[in-house]
Amino acid sequence: MNAFPIKQLPIRVRTHDKTDMRTQFAALCYRINGDKVQVLLVTSRRSKRWIVPKGWPGTGLTPARSAMREAWEEAGVEGRAWDMCLGLYSYTKVISPTQAMPCAVMVYPVHVRRLASDYPERNQRRRKWFSPRKASKRVGEPELQRILRDFDPRLLRAVS
Repeated sequence: MNAFPIKQLPIRVRTHDKTDMRTQFAALCYRINGDKVQVLLVTSRRSKRWIVPKGWPGTGLTPARSAMREAWEEAGVEGRAWDMCLGLYSYTKVISPTQAMPCAVMVYPVHVRRLASDYPERNQRRRKWFSPRKASKRVGEPELQRILRDFDPRLLRAVS
């Protein structure tokens, strides 16, 4: 079996104690429109910046299924989650004006079959399709930029 070629950038995390770090799972939602790959970004609830759907691990769920659950809740995605981590990125989750939490996020590909019009966070976020290159310019985290820019779903079929 071939390994998926991950071009992982070093993760930079500022924390006083390793136990401060939390893990989240993200969905790189994609579709193929004609011969073009497109990725779906959503806006964050507070700052309205472009992000990929992500969240906390689900009890009894694999990381890929946790990412799929977030894709549904945040973007109304129906599709297939691949059980293959594309890479990691870090960010600081703001809990309150005086509290922040460093997070390491594992990214899993999700092939989108359909976008539902009725989903849990439909009134809290916007969603939009981008080319991988344009999506990489919209997100703020350097590691996620690299994951988006280098994403090629044809490689998923080669390793499945």
